[in-house]
Amino acid sequence: MAKEISELQKQVDDWIQTHGVRYFSPLTNMAILSEEVGEVARIMARRYGEQSEKASDASKDLGEELSDVLFVLLCLANQTQTDLEAAFQSKLILKTKRDSDRHKENEKLR
Repeated sequence: MAKEISELQKQVDDWIQTHGVRYFSPLTNMAILSEEVGEVARIMARRYGEQSEKASDASKDLGEELSDVLFVLLCLANQTQTDLEAAFQSKLILKTKRDSDRHKENEKLR
């Protein structure tokens, strides 16, 4: 069952309040987010890019690492009182207006 982003934000907040004691500081979470994105980048570079994959990387789960990124991102949104769902919808509208034909006309994408 698909969930709204606001539901995910609440689910993360409930988890933090129940199991996490409190949020890490926003700056700590920003550092954690960078670390998690780095783990995604490592998988992508080795599995889908030109770098060879080490034996220790073969068992890494991309979905798990992307979920780590999403979890910390939702934490940051909660901590900064950012309605991520509203922000995402606004961004989608902006990108649609700005880029509605841009990619269709891009010769590099053909």
